Amino acid sequence: MSHFDLLIIGGGINGAGIARDAAGRGLSVMLVEKGDLAEATSSRSTKLIHGGLRYLEYYQFRLVRESLCEREVLLRIAPHIIWPVQFVLPHSPVDRPAWLIRLGLWLYDHLGGKISLPRSYGIEFNSTNMGRFLRPEYHRGFVYSDCWVDDSRLVVLNALDAAERGAEILTRTRFISAKRQGRDWQIILQDLITGSIQIVTARALVNAAGPWVSDVITKAGESSPRRIRLVKGSHIIVKRFWHGDNNFILQNHDRRIVFANQFQSDLAIIGTTDVPYEGDAAAVEISQSEIDYLLASVNGYFKTQLSRPSILASYAGVRPLYDDVQNNPSAVSRDYVFDLEGAAGEAPLLSIFGGKITTYRRLAEGAMARLKSHFPHLPKNWTGREPLPGGDFAKGGFDGFVQSLTRDYPWLPESLACHYARLYGTRTSRLIGSAQGLSDLGEEFGGQFYAAEAQYLCQNEWAKTAEDILLRRTKHAYHLTPEQTVDFTHWFNQHFGS
Repeated sequence: MSHFDLLIIGGGINGAGIARDAAGRGLSVMLVEKGDLAEATSSRSTKLIHGGLRYLEYYQFRLVRESLCEREVLLRIAPHIIWPVQFVLPHSPVDRPAWLIRLGLWLYDHLGGKISLPRSYGIEFNSTNMGRFLRPEYHRGFVYSDCWVDDSRLVVLNALDAAERGAEILTRTRFISAKRQGRDWQIILQDLITGSIQIVTARALVNAAGPWVSDVITKAGESSPRRIRLVKGSHIIVKRFWHGDNNFILQNHDRRIVFANQFQSDLAIIGTTDVPYEGDAAAVEISQSEIDYLLASVNGYFKTQLSRPSILASYAGVRPLYDDVQNNPSAVSRDYVFDLEGAAGEAPLLSIFGGKITTYRRLAEGAMARLKSHFPHLPKNWTGREPLPGGDFAKGGFDGFVQSLTRDYPWLPESLACHYARLYGTRTSRLIGSAQGLSDLGEEFGGQFYAAEAQYLCQNEWAKTAEDILLRRTKHAYHLTPEQTVDFTHWFNQHFGS
């Protein structure tokens, strides 16, 4: 029977981040996830690393400060999947006065201490191209900076780093139950592909199951006074209807905000909605009323008018927020809370309520601090100093690395070099291997998607289905025709299907 210091339940950003942190401190770690890494909430975000400008309105200054500080750290350790973007905030006088927005942006610029991103400023749209796609009634606005993130790859890279530091990562593995046996947990797991049962023991159990955190507590025979509140966030994907490198943040009359973010060069993600949710977290999907809400929000600001046929795709996720008894779902704190169960000498159960992608690394450090009495000789915090896999660029940064790729592989188109660099960073050479030309990368499925990439993901990043590759490890799903998707799925099942 295998024994671990830590068994982590949940393969989202919190679970993967804790696995990386713990493995890097020398603990033996197993992480189990019933689906794919980042399959639920962690791949269905607005895909931003941000301080949370709107949280200032709810006086969540500590959370904003921590998030802004983390933005700098994550930008430094993962420059291939995280990069700065500018946001244009058109001023809508009927929603928030200009002085309040200026005050909020000033705080946003200064709460995080020393920052590398440009500071905010006001603009008149008649003197800049940033406003030429907006309706004529918007004359002025503001510009500030935050960061874009490939959310699902952030999860995978944390898991990959954890594995390379000794952690065992099991996807498609269900947590069945756990019970204390002396100072340890005895845990029953089931492989959902083979159906086989595995029993392991662990000194501590970490419950990072997100929307299912309460279910895990029950299966471990425990109870908790804390509760989560499920809030659904939905997004639509359309063809991008503006030019330039900036994104937009839009105010609404109900005090909610909607982002219009560029995505995959020619697309845009519009969201989110923040509505209460009480259904099955595994079956969440966008509602018709949410679609209407997002379309109305965008159409109220832009000259281009979108309609339902404009929508190319959509996604929805359930955010497991700590229930702080707020009436307004948008006001519910994105902060995190720990619940540590177990008397002195007993095996501990650490459950995590809430959290957001931007602060996952600090959350992981907090989790290790809560468990320190059970592992008293843990080394100091380290994850903010070490780059994530592929993020160890030289002084030239991302652009310099792409240039080096095209120099080392002169047959590699620059667009494909950029794609590989964004996803795999300095590990691109491992994917390319000994290839001497495009034909050596294997079959092309369309949209510069070659068999070598799929093989790399199956061998190195736990991809077990075509969807794992098309939607989460890459975004090829948005560049293939339906026929090409079918062809790739058929090829995948032939080569990697069980």
